[in-house]
Amino acid sequence: MKNLHVNILATLLILVSATICYYKVTELKLPLLPVQESELWTIEAKVTYKRTAGPSKVSMMLPKQVPGYVVLDENFVSGRYGLTLENEDLNRVAQWAIRRSQGDQTLYYRMQLIPGETPEFKDKNVAYPVEQDYPEIMRTALTALLEQVRNKSADTKSFTHELLQRLNAPDSDENVKLLRKDAATPEAWVSRVISILQGARIPSRQVNLLILSDGARHSRLVPWLQVYTGERWVTFNPKTGESGFPSNAVLWKYGDKPLLDVSGGKSANVDFSIYKQSRGMIAVTQQRAGIINGPVMEFSLFNLPVQTQNVYRILIMMPVGVLLIVLLRNIVGLKTFGTFMPILIAMAFRETELAWGLALFCLLLALGLMIRFYLEYLRLLLVPRLAAVLIIVIILMTFVSLLSHKLGIDRGLSVALFPMVIIAMTIERMSLVWEEHGAGESLQQCAGSLFVASLSYLLMTNEYLEHLMFVFPELLLTLLAFTLWLGRYTGYRISELWRFRSVIVKGN
Repeated sequence: MKNLHVNILATLLILVSATICYYKVTELKLPLLPVQESELWTIEAKVTYKRTAGPSKVSMMLPKQVPGYVVLDENFVSGRYGLTLENEDLNRVAQWAIRRSQGDQTLYYRMQLIPGETPEFKDKNVAYPVEQDYPEIMRTALTALLEQVRNKSADTKSFTHELLQRLNAPDSDENVKLLRKDAATPEAWVSRVISILQGARIPSRQVNLLILSDGARHSRLVPWLQVYTGERWVTFNPKTGESGFPSNAVLWKYGDKPLLDVSGGKSANVDFSIYKQSRGMIAVTQQRAGIINGPVMEFSLFNLPVQTQNVYRILIMMPVGVLLIVLLRNIVGLKTFGTFMPILIAMAFRETELAWGLALFCLLLALGLMIRFYLEYLRLLLVPRLAAVLIIVIILMTFVSLLSHKLGIDRGLSVALFPMVIIAMTIERMSLVWEEHGAGESLQQCAGSLFVASLSYLLMTNEYLEHLMFVFPELLLTLLAFTLWLGRYTGYRISELWRFRSVIVKGN
C-alpha cells in the first residue's frame, strides 16, 4: 500500500513538472539551450512638420497587431503634446495634439519586436465587390484579360497569380498596356490591380509593409496586395505575383488611407529607422511573457533581485548533487562520510576548481588527521575535542593561505572557501572509523566521499543543467519524485552483487 502511495505521488509530481515545462517551452518560448539568442528589431518612426498658426493635431497609423512578430515594447516621445490611441478597423491611430507650438516640430514613435507566432487578423464579414462602371475602352480590355486569366487558373489564388504575371510581363499585349497606363507609382499600381480584381468580383485590399533591414534610414512603407480566397487573406507581391509575406517585413497598416495626417502644420514627413540586435532569449522571453501572459512569470526566479538570483543559481543545483548521492549510496552502495558532506565539498570546488580543490582538501585532511590522533592522547571530552579540531582546521587554513600567498600561488588562497565545520567533522569521523574499523575502511570512505564530491561538482557546474534548473525550477519536482522512488528501493546494491559474485556464480 505504501509503495502504491509513493508511486502515485511521484507520478503526479512528474506530470506537474512536465506540464509546466511544456507550457514554458511551447507557449512562452523559453529556450532549452543556454546560448540561444533572438533577433530583436527596433523600429523608430520620426515625424517632422512645420507648424502653422493655431493648434496642431497629428495623426499617424500604427500597427494593431504584427503578423509573424511579437511587440515587446513601444513608447512615444512627444514632449508637451497630448497623446491618445484609438482603434480604427484593423489599424491603430496615434493622435498628438498641442494648442501652441513654436518652430519645426519632431515626434517619435519607437517599437521593439521579435519573431513570434502572432496570427494575422481575420475578418468575420468580407464584402464581395460590385462590378464597377469602367470606361468602354477599358471595359473591353479588362474583359478580354480576365477571360484569358480565368481559363488558365483554378481558384482565386492561382487567378491572382496569373493576373499579376500578365500585368507585369515585359512583352504584354495592347490590352495590358492600356490597363497599366497612368499607374506609375507603387500605390497607384496596387490601386489599379484592386480595381481590376473588382471586375472579377474578388475581394482585395492594400496592405503596407515596412521592410526590415539592419541600419536602414529614411525607409518608406511599401504597398502590397491582399486577396480573399474565401477562407483567408493571401498576400501577393504586386510586381512579381509571388504569394506570402517577405521574411523580413512588418505589416504596418491596412488600407490606402494616408499614413500621416497633420492639421495645423505643413511639410509633414515620416522617416523610419531600423536596427537589429542579438539579445539573450531569456531576457526576451521574460519581457515577452509579461506582455502575452504576465501571471505565468510572476513566480519566476527572474523576478528576484540580481544578487539573489546569483545565490539561487548555486543553491538550485544542490538537489542534482543530492540525487546523485542517493543513487550512489542506495543503488551502487558507495560509502561516504555522511550524507551531505560531499555536496558541500563540491560547492567549494566551484570556486577552487576540481584539481586544486582535491589537492587542498586532501592536504587539510591529512594535517588535521595527524593532529587529531595527537589529541586522542590528551583524553579530551567530545565537545572540547571537536572545538579543538575546528580551531586547528582554521589555523591550518590560515597557514596554507599565507604560505601560498608567499609562494605566489593564487589558488591556495581559495582554501578559505572550504566549509571549515564540515572539514572538522570529516576529520573527526575519519579518525573514529580509523580506530574502530581500521585504516582501510577509513581511507575507502574518504576516497568514496571525494569521488562523489568530484562527480557532484561536474554535474553542478554543467552549463546546460544549470540553465535548465534555473529557467525551469519546476524540475525540482521531478528530482523529488525520483528521490521518493529511490527511497523505497530495498533490493541488492551493485556493491553487494560484486561482493557475493562467487556465491551467485556457484548458485547458477
